[in-house]
Amino acid sequence: MNRLQHASSPYLRQHATNPVDWYEWCPEAFARAREQDKPILLSIGYSACHWCHVMAHESFEDAETAAILNRDFINIKVDREERPDLDAIYMQATQIFTRGHGGWPMTVFLTPEGKPFHAGTYYPKEPVRGMPTFKQILAAISDAWRNRRDQVYQVAEQVTEGLQRDLLGLGESASPLDAALLEDAVRAAIRDFDPVYGGLSRSQPKFPTPMNYEFLLSMTPYLGDEGLRQRVLEVVAFSLKKMACGGIYDQVGGGFHRYSVDRLWLVPHFEKMLYDNAQLSRLYLHAWQATGMPFFKRIAEETYDYLLREMQAPTGAFYSSTDADSEGEEGKFFVWSLEELRAALPPEIAESAVAYWDATESGNFEGRNILHVPAEPSQVALRLGIPLETLESHIGQARQLLLNKRLSERVPPHRDEKILTAWNGLAIASFAEAARVLKRPDYAQAAARAADFILESLYQDGRLLRSYLLTPEAAQGDPLGAEHGASLARYNGYLEDYACLIDALIQLYQTTFEPRWLEEAVTLAETVLIHFPAEDGGFYDTSDDHEQLITRPRNLQDNAVPSGNSVFAKVLLQLAAYTGETHYSASAEAILKPLVNAMREYPLAFGEMLCAARLLVHGVQEVAIIGATDALQTIALLDVVQRGYYPNAVVAHAPDEAEVFPPLLVERTPLDGQPTAYVCRQFVCQLPVNTPEALRAQLSA
Repeated sequence: MNRLQHASSPYLRQHATNPVDWYEWCPEAFARAREQDKPILLSIGYSACHWCHVMAHESFEDAETAAILNRDFINIKVDREERPDLDAIYMQATQIFTRGHGGWPMTVFLTPEGKPFHAGTYYPKEPVRGMPTFKQILAAISDAWRNRRDQVYQVAEQVTEGLQRDLLGLGESASPLDAALLEDAVRAAIRDFDPVYGGLSRSQPKFPTPMNYEFLLSMTPYLGDEGLRQRVLEVVAFSLKKMACGGIYDQVGGGFHRYSVDRLWLVPHFEKMLYDNAQLSRLYLHAWQATGMPFFKRIAEETYDYLLREMQAPTGAFYSSTDADSEGEEGKFFVWSLEELRAALPPEIAESAVAYWDATESGNFEGRNILHVPAEPSQVALRLGIPLETLESHIGQARQLLLNKRLSERVPPHRDEKILTAWNGLAIASFAEAARVLKRPDYAQAAARAADFILESLYQDGRLLRSYLLTPEAAQGDPLGAEHGASLARYNGYLEDYACLIDALIQLYQTTFEPRWLEEAVTLAETVLIHFPAEDGGFYDTSDDHEQLITRPRNLQDNAVPSGNSVFAKVLLQLAAYTGETHYSASAEAILKPLVNAMREYPLAFGEMLCAARLLVHGVQEVAIIGATDALQTIALLDVVQRGYYPNAVVAHAPDEAEVFPPLLVERTPLDGQPTAYVCRQFVCQLPVNTPEALRAQLSA
């Protein structure tokens, strides 16, 4: 066993039995590199990464390769999910070396000062399609280090200088941040819509990109062009339906796989990520609110059920991911042969299931079937000669029977059980919102349990931490567990950790109206304003007391997870509405204004940032409802805001005007002694109302 046996990351622990003399990212590794005058091999990956496992098996488990690595290099392994700062810095370097072709596993060669001088991704053990082998790369790097050291350092300095420059060229944009920008972004975002299979591009692979659909959907109440509004609704509804009918969606267990390798959404990479399912469940919830289509509600609920069943820790928090592979085969846990389907289901139900999911003898994935729904259920029912209701009943029963069989008889993929603050924030926000929209107290309880765990276990001395793992040693009472930091939270919280948790706490407040959640959100926001600000507006990804790296990362684009800056801009505007504190909205504006041109030109890289821009441009709808919580009239008023689709609304509620937090409730008195709603936007308040119809009219105006 090497040093990684005591790591707090399950991904690093998977490499604990490698013959490679791995270090975690630590001062000792860099000191050893300086002492021994060796370059550093930095390998960055994550638990659910298929090609990370392939390279590990081919090279890091190979004694001959390990001997070369141990002789010529100091070797560092990093879990990108624990250390997004290192991932961001060295991915940017990798893209410089590979001309934009980054990915994982990331393989970077560093000087003992941490400066990159060569980088790539997966390297094969044997020659494949002209790619150099890993051993060839190692030999070339060793030769350069021994014989061309000056060139190595020259490259390292040039690349590091490039990383330290602001590549976006930020500065005050000449273009205004206004409704025209948002409409331009909408038109640009739907320009490459795939009219056959759905999605915002026609290329492959296809990723779900929930933030982009959130932006498009959230703009529909604000588009003056009715034709454009209808087009946007069609694009979003069609794409979401195609995704959820494809193999990227787990038709048996609910939840989404990472992405589709084809244009059809049929064949996925089978890993499942917490961040995808947290965001997509919320997106489908919003799609149901906006369109009223029951299909979207079903997909949202099935995804929530999957998260509670398979991704929730006993502590209440949520695990990070599950792998694509089980028993050495990609997708084995999820795919079915025709024979397996018929054996698992009663004949009548099997007939319906085979037709509905288009299962065949030859299959669509290595001789087996990825279940998907290529035809409208009404067409399938017609073909089978049965009522649609009967087909739907059969499919519901088939799902449950196949799920039970899968869970009881199949070996599940490896689950990465570390708990990440930012990703839990995404999940908590989704569950909290769903609780009030769907009237599901169990979802509210799940959100509150997870939030309490984060605030108790990943919040120390007024600061958030990034990652938590209850390791096997700690769980079994091994004293080494505590000695090595197992079961303890690790790493300074990043901007995304603060921002996503603040979003979650705001959503919890709007579901429970317990002031403690909002008070905690304000405290966390103030911490960010103190420790994360950049000199030119906006915020760094790391705090001012974070480990010194070769550059201080500041990610502004939204990727698989929204950038910390975009979520923080959004929650700052919401907190400004709740508290009346103008420095919150000023800070949000400082994030957004320099990005006007970038958002207009590349809207699909700024989905969440554009949602924040929408809040700034069109204003937060501030809704204060005063009245006894259990009064039918209060419930009816709250129901208008909670069930309707009002993407710019925030709501505060108290039984009477004595409540002083949040300030949005101050001096709100009941009208004629009845439960009353107050609606304000952009410093203008409408008349107080006490009927659902009047409130709905004000919110829709």
